[in-house]
Amino acid sequence: MSSCVRRIMKELEEITRDPPDNCSAGPDNEDDIHSWNATIVGPLDSPYEGGIFRLKIYFPQTFPFKAPLVQFVTKIYHPNIAPNGNICLDILKEKWSPALTVSKILLSISSLLTEPNPDDPLVSEIANQYKHDQKKFNDIARRWTEYYAAGEDAYPQLTRTSTTSAGSSPSTSPPGVSITVPTTSASSRS
Repeated sequence: MSSCVRRIMKELEEITRDPPDNCSAGPDNEDDIHSWNATIVGPLDSPYEGGIFRLKIYFPQTFPFKAPLVQFVTKIYHPNIAPNGNICLDILKEKWSPALTVSKILLSISSLLTEPNPDDPLVSEIANQYKHDQKKFNDIARRWTEYYAAGEDAYPQLTRTSTTSAGSSPSTSPPGVSITVPTTSASSRS
């Protein structure tokens, strides 16, 4: 067994025994220990609250000397997360250390959801909005969370289509979708 596989097995044992709050992770399947799925529950008091965000973690053969590749699978409106799911987080790049664990990575990403770093963005437009119109940023991020991270079971009134409808604004609706919201209030939903 290689040192990489031994370390990944140790990571799995640790995260199974003592998972970080509001996070989970584990192998996709038992045939490939290098490829994991992870989830992060959107932090309270953030525009991501109520969302469940799926991520992929891939451990290179050089792990733990090289950081794992971590990407969001769930779409998210965030200045430090690119549309393809790439994450701008120093511990996944130049600040990586073999002493870091999967639990610490997931907690750092969760913290990034609460406190974006608009000074080191992957999406400049969102970073500018975060800096200059945080209310609008929060509104759009919350809408994306409801649409992409809550799932259709939690928000059955959302309808997906292939184009943005003429009546919806690209700044308040996820791109490429039309959101149909019934006239009933949120409190009357069962």
